[in-house]
Amino acid sequence: MKKIFLLLFCLPILCFSQDDLLEEIDSDEDNNYETATFKGLKIVNFESTKLVAKKEFTFVVAHRFGSLENGLETFFGLDDAVTRLNFIYGINDAINISVSRSSFQKIYESAIKYRLTRQSDNFPFTIVGYNSILVNTALDKNNYPKLEFNDRLGYTTQILIARKVSDKLSLELAPTVFHDNFVLDNNQDNTQYALGMGTRYKLGKRWSLNADYGWHLNRSRTSPFKNPLSIGIDLETGGHVFQMHFTNSQAMNTNGFLGQATGDWSDGDIYFGFNLSRRF
Repeated sequence: MKKIFLLLFCLPILCFSQDDLLEEIDSDEDNNYETATFKGLKIVNFESTKLVAKKEFTFVVAHRFGSLENGLETFFGLDDAVTRLNFIYGINDAINISVSRSSFQKIYESAIKYRLTRQSDNFPFTIVGYNSILVNTALDKNNYPKLEFNDRLGYTTQILIARKVSDKLSLELAPTVFHDNFVLDNNQDNTQYALGMGTRYKLGKRWSLNADYGWHLNRSRTSPFKNPLSIGIDLETGGHVFQMHFTNSQAMNTNGFLGQATGDWSDGDIYFGFNLSRRF
């Protein structure tokens, strides 16, 4: 089983060699590639098809406060905030690598993001692959005496398919497979499937309205978790993009917001947060 998921993680990378990706970069500019489908590296929670440029370094600070539902008791969530720090580097214009650390479950994660095709006069979509592996260091051996290191691992494989429909509107679909070696609900399959959907609508020169939703396809009937729905605003200011949003998931890793979103929009159990990207 471990070998199967290692193969799942590596297969898209093996199928599309670096030479193929570089060939796309060096191709004739007369293809009229679409640009700025998304301005942020994330739509809200889901990865967008945007990549960091060659030899560029980007630092992303993502923050989620606690639930607004608790009001003044937690000062509208300020007392229960979690943070994710993500360091992203562009090997070239089509391949990014990243490492991150989240205070939610003390998760360390590494990822690779790579462009397969670009929307142009000859092709209607931009397609990007995303693979990650994470380690949940918050699992306590005192609570789970049989816990092994392998139980802390999780994996994600995504295909991001986006289209810039007009100068103002962009859409994305994100078929996703993710696997957690340890799940909180005993009735939940370790391997889980989801379909992400996201959109960006440009409101002005530097402003856009963003939203994304994750439809979990094989959630256990006894699971307490919800499908993640997020809505926010992007503000582009020179060298960085500032994203402010509301979401029903406090987790920011893909396995977390797809598999462990606890908030409920109908009850006002939602989280305010932001993603701040700084390019170097």
